[in-house]
Amino acid sequence: MRLDDFDFSLPEDLIALRPVRPRPASRLLVSQGGGIIDSSVARLGEHLRDGDLLILNDTRVIPGRLQGFRARRGGAGARIEITLIAARPDGSWQALARPGKRLAVGDRIEFTAVLSAEVLDKSGAEVALAFSCSGPAFEAALEEAGEMPLPPYIAQRRAVDAQDREDYQTVFARNPGAVAAPTASLHFDEALLAGLEARGIRFARVTLHVGAGTFLPVKVEDIENHRMHSEWGEIGPETAECVMETRASGGRVIPVGTTALRVLETAASSSGQIVPWRGETEIFIRPGYEFRVTDGLMTNFHLPRSTLLMLVSALMGCERIKAIYAHAILERYRFFSYGDSSLLIPRPPVG
Repeated sequence: MRLDDFDFSLPEDLIALRPVRPRPASRLLVSQGGGIIDSSVARLGEHLRDGDLLILNDTRVIPGRLQGFRARRGGAGARIEITLIAARPDGSWQALARPGKRLAVGDRIEFTAVLSAEVLDKSGAEVALAFSCSGPAFEAALEEAGEMPLPPYIAQRRAVDAQDREDYQTVFARNPGAVAAPTASLHFDEALLAGLEARGIRFARVTLHVGAGTFLPVKVEDIENHRMHSEWGEIGPETAECVMETRASGGRVIPVGTTALRVLETAASSSGQIVPWRGETEIFIRPGYEFRVTDGLMTNFHLPRSTLLMLVSALMGCERIKAIYAHAILERYRFFSYGDSSLLIPRPPVG
């Protein structure tokens, strides 16, 4: 398929720059089979069944955008913005640098008196950085010096502020390592979780540390030639057991967000078996993909020409997604990370 197959026109004023409050007050477009219902996240339980299992991504967003100053011996300094992408096995970090052309291997970037980094490698705007500290000291330095890494379509329109530290974090975030939020999960608060549990909805947790690569544009016209950035994930034994119990009892397995879906599908066997798993995933889900354990998806509305739009097209079908997005635009749903959400349940297979 071609990249143009996943394009659409979005009015700029539908891009949400702030979330609504309270979190479950966001609107919810529900598509189960062929119909469309306009609802709200607060009423999510009305569209689920007793015994359904929601898969939550418990990754925690780190303040991974840093403003620094390149200090080069015998040369002029330069201001550099760094956005962390992912930790590497050797303890260094892959990152995006802006402007990348001002950096060379061996350069040192000073962020604060206690935090600096050396450029180990460079490919275009991507760099590998070795920071001056690690572990808890690195996490503390990031908390002091870093900003929440809001997506470009928000950060280009307004400044990041203290409120984003709360808004761009889920209420069940636990494992630090993401540099982008699992945004479908931003709609949940403790009251909604308790209400769903009282209805017989179950929860299980996975971890996928979302990388900044999720915002990078697809640059190839033939989407089969696109390669995903790798992201680290984990599924524990309790979650694996819960998924298998749900499938055996006839319940539906519904990831909350494309990140939870991607790690779940990565770990699943071709027959739909799930066992504990940990590692890197580069899974690219596009039309033609056969889902192994996913029965539905709660997700926000995605960017044109993005891999996430390709993923929901694989789940629901391209024509169905076009109709859903046309309805969302007509009804003025709010789009992207701080926007409204959808519950997508595909038609069951015939036969």
